[in-house]
Amino acid sequence: MKVSRIAAVGALAGSAVLVLSGPAFAHVSVAAEGTAAKGGYATVNFKVPNERDNASTTKVEVNFPTDHPLASAQPEAVPGWKIEVTRAKLDKPIELHGEQIDEAVSKVTWTATGKGIEPGYFQKFPLSLGQLPEDTDELVFKALQTYSNKEVVRWIEVPQKGQEEPEHPAPVLALSAASGDHHGSSTAASDESEDAKNAKDAEATSKETAAEPADSSDTTARVLAVVGIVVGAAGVAYGVLAGRRRTEA
Repeated sequence: MKVSRIAAVGALAGSAVLVLSGPAFAHVSVAAEGTAAKGGYATVNFKVPNERDNASTTKVEVNFPTDHPLASAQPEAVPGWKIEVTRAKLDKPIELHGEQIDEAVSKVTWTATGKGIEPGYFQKFPLSLGQLPEDTDELVFKALQTYSNKEVVRWIEVPQKGQEEPEHPAPVLALSAASGDHHGSSTAASDESEDAKNAKDAEATSKETAAEPADSSDTTARVLAVVGIVVGAAGVAYGVLAGRRRTEA
């Protein structure tokens, strides 16, 4: 009986460990919609889960990297949240589209205007970012998550390759290899060329389709003309024949 009790207590303790360690797997993260190519632009989502069962997340602050500054960050409207984009002067200007940029985005803050992220839920916060750097494989965004009970969780620990994930890892955006055209003009040109080809094909088909009724109408007119001539000749012949019969009578 004593052994059974010890086993039961051990099982309960193990379950408690699993339950308590569960939230550690839910943390603020960032992922691109599609790809985030070096030197290009990308739309990303910051995913923020609520790890508390007695408070709501009311504020999310994402700090941008200073070693690889980003000149542009355009947020998508999120119902129930006020968004503020903060910019700061750069110690060293960066070049963008042939121009020198002396300031970049330093952070983006989302503040709940309603209930925020309630327990058991998560929220995605979309941003359009660019121009992405070409001299790194990833971007680290340090985030602060504030709860309605004034608790602040700092997701600022930078994950290191070959090491275990830290307790509060910072969101990391992986960058893919640079494409041939950072702005997608090659793709656009290809699409434009394809559209032009389709337009020409459609025009040619339209001309062929338009020509068919014309040819058909011309043939029909000729047939009707011949029929009319035959009917007219038959009518004349009938009239002559009828006149002769009357004369003979």
